[in-house]
Amino acid sequence: MLLKNVVVIDKNSPHNGKKRDVLIEKGIIQQIASKIKETKGKIVDVKNAHVSIGWLDIGVQSGEPGYEHRETFQTLTAAAAAGGYTGIAVLPNTNPPIQTKTDVLFVKSQSNIVDVYPIGVVSKNNAGKDLAELYDMKNAGCVAFSDGQRSIQSSGLMKRGLEYLKTFNGLLINYPHDHELAKDGQVNEGKVSTSLGMKGIPNLAEESMLKRDLDLLAYTQSKLHVHNVSTEGSVKLIREAKKQGLKVTASVPVFNLIFNQEAVATFNTNYKVLPPLRQPSDIKALLKGLKDGTIDCISTNHTPLEDEVKKLEFLYADFGTIGLETTFALLNTHLSKFYALPTLIEKLTSLPRKVLGLPIPSIKEGMDANLTLFSNQLEWTLEKQDIYSKSKNTPLLGEKFIGRVVGIINKDQHWFLPSV
Repeated sequence: MLLKNVVVIDKNSPHNGKKRDVLIEKGIIQQIASKIKETKGKIVDVKNAHVSIGWLDIGVQSGEPGYEHRETFQTLTAAAAAGGYTGIAVLPNTNPPIQTKTDVLFVKSQSNIVDVYPIGVVSKNNAGKDLAELYDMKNAGCVAFSDGQRSIQSSGLMKRGLEYLKTFNGLLINYPHDHELAKDGQVNEGKVSTSLGMKGIPNLAEESMLKRDLDLLAYTQSKLHVHNVSTEGSVKLIREAKKQGLKVTASVPVFNLIFNQEAVATFNTNYKVLPPLRQPSDIKALLKGLKDGTIDCISTNHTPLEDEVKKLEFLYADFGTIGLETTFALLNTHLSKFYALPTLIEKLTSLPRKVLGLPIPSIKEGMDANLTLFSNQLEWTLEKQDIYSKSKNTPLLGEKFIGRVVGIINKDQHWFLPSV
């Protein structure tokens, strides 16, 4: 396969920032040059094309096992490929949850063109009480441990988890969300929740748990990833923790960088997400935190849900939206004026791998081809047929975007848009 006239985005590559031809044979990058004579293989020549190492998302929600009506691994990896992701780390909130060696090996076996990395539960049965068999899951191939969308409410469990994981340099991922403080909340607490007559979810529900987690991290000297932060106060807490030398990283959901609480005023339940869409001042702080490195990476917060739990009155609808296929388009369309393209790509590639301790590919001759091809100028409109996810719960249908994933290459396999 020959990629023609692609701008390389990889700061670890000697070709970074340059327009090059890239020749790939049997899954290996054989040659990179300003001009390569055409071969008998597939030639890909897309206007304004860029190539980076493959993207990775931390914390994708699968339906399988147990909720296959929402998402199977086949549809999940298809959605990931269409979104530019060659790797996804899967949260354990399934039925049964990811908590045994068998569960971990099953998830790992779902890898195809997209590498699937299991995240094991911290607590048995994902119940938030007793520690699960963390060491056995680590040996089976878990990249991290989390109770996923069921935030760890018990301080004792959180402390024990951090202490135990420290014995083998394991990573604990927690989404800070105090259930009692957020109880019955539907949207961000503020003028919109008041005007809609809905109970709000205060910033305090996130920040109080985050402060607890950081205090426990300082006590245990373990490793913590703060998943899906959304408030100005959280950014300040993480920034200070990093200054103190704590081993903490953080991610932010793409929706919380783009949309604020006003979006829910339309009662579109696909904007009902966790963490909730916050105030413009929170978005400003998140954008600054992303730029200065306080926030390490961007998550899709991909949460597939069937119509039966989304097409309801706002009060009764479940939280969540899909995001794998639209994350880059959202970022490029709305944030290109804030960040240079290489900065955004780094938040989708090397930095999430660094968080999980995974090897970081590079665009160099002789290296495995683990690549994402995309255009930052291609204009398109999201239609239902563009969605590979089994669930279609997104508020973005009919939206026009600038920037689109063209294809991915990984493990001597490739996927490209049908038009390529």
